[in-house]
Amino acid sequence: MVLRQLLSALLHNAQLVERLSESRPIRRAAQLTAFALLQAQLRGQDAARRLRDLAAGPAGSLGRRAARFNDTFKQELRRGLRDRPGPPPGSQRNSGQSP
Repeated sequence: MVLRQLLSALLHNAQLVERLSESRPIRRAAQLTAFALLQAQLRGQDAARRLRDLAAGPAGSLGRRAARFNDTFKQELRRGLRDRPGPPPGSQRNSGQSP
């Protein structure tokens, strides 16, 4: 509680805040933060541009890729279920009930 009041008093002191903002560690932290934000923004813009280019590519290109992914996923899922050991799912009906 006392620490909170002390910190609040220090942060509300305009002269102290200004002197801290001119210190080398605080300036460096601000530079690194600005650099990180700018890099994230540039990477986001680049990813959005690549996605737009992909969607605006040859007609149906994105749709064909999605359909091919869907088909491959279904094939792999069926193969995995077929190749797994044990009884197929759903074959143990009424296992908790007596006949």
